[in-house]
Amino acid sequence: QAQLVESGGGLVQTGDSLRLSCAASGRTFSRFGMAWFRQAPAKEREFVAAMKWDGTATYYADSVKGRFFISLDNAKNILYLRVNSLKPEDAAVYYCAAGAMEPFDGSASYTTAAKYSYWGQGTQVTVSS
Repeated sequence: QAQLVESGGGLVQTGDSLRLSCAASGRTFSRFGMAWFRQAPAKEREFVAAMKWDGTATYYADSVKGRFFISLDNAKNILYLRVNSLKPEDAAVYYCAAGAMEPFDGSASYTTAAKYSYWGQGTQVTVSS
C-alpha cells in the first residue's frame, strides 16, 4: 500500500523558513511526478511545486517562484519543499502527492491535482505577521 507522510510544518513568523518533508513508501515511484499542493481555509487546493522523479524538470506556481524549492532524495524516498521568506498568504495545509501523470498532457500534467493518485495527510503551516 503506497503511503505518503508529510512532516515539518509549524507556526512561524513572516520571513521565516521551513523545510517540509514527505516520506514515500509502499511502492516504487520511478517515472512518477511528485508534487506539493496547499489548501488554505475556505479556498481551493492549489498547486505549489512539482518535479519529475528523475529530477530532470521542476515546476512552480508563480506565487512561490524564487522562494520555494522542491527536491528529492531518491535513496531515502523523501520529497522536500524548502519554503523561504514566508508570507501570511502562504499559510495553509501542505499536501504531498505522487502520480503517474496518465494520461499525459505535457508539462501541464504536473500542475494538475487530478493527475495525482496518491496523497499524504498534510502538514499545517501557520505564518504570523
